[in-house]
Amino acid sequence: MRTLAVKAVGWARSFPIAQGVRAARQWTAGHLASLPWNSSAPDTVYSVLLCVSELVTNAHRHALGTAHLVLTWDGQCLHVSVADTDPQLPSPREPDTDASATSGRGLGIVNALADSLDVHACHRGKAITACFRPAGGPDPHGEKGHPTRA
Repeated sequence: MRTLAVKAVGWARSFPIAQGVRAARQWTAGHLASLPWNSSAPDTVYSVLLCVSELVTNAHRHALGTAHLVLTWDGQCLHVSVADTDPQLPSPREPDTDASATSGRGLGIVNALADSLDVHACHRGKAITACFRPAGGPDPHGEKGHPTRA
């Protein structure tokens, strides 16, 4: 019998609209500082913080309520997951949409910056998880660019 050992560290916090996106970004930055690759992968840190901003903003805007943010570092990937109570799954925006629009690009930004992206329905809502590999290497979650994988 083979034993599988998995070591992971994680944090979770809810951010109501009143606390705002800034609080989520600051909370995330504090936890990223504790990870061993924080200073050696500044582009990944910046990408994570930008994606947290986009995902929490989307949760506040579309669910009109609290965004539940979970960060999990499993030794290869940082999983950034935001859940909300809106059951409507986002659909990818067509590239030829109105260039003068001032919103609607958040999930596209997250998809471009993350190594993988997963959108799925969950208990009375949805969760969007973006994964980041600061050390590079193959994606343990599969191909990039499938924002609607379940």
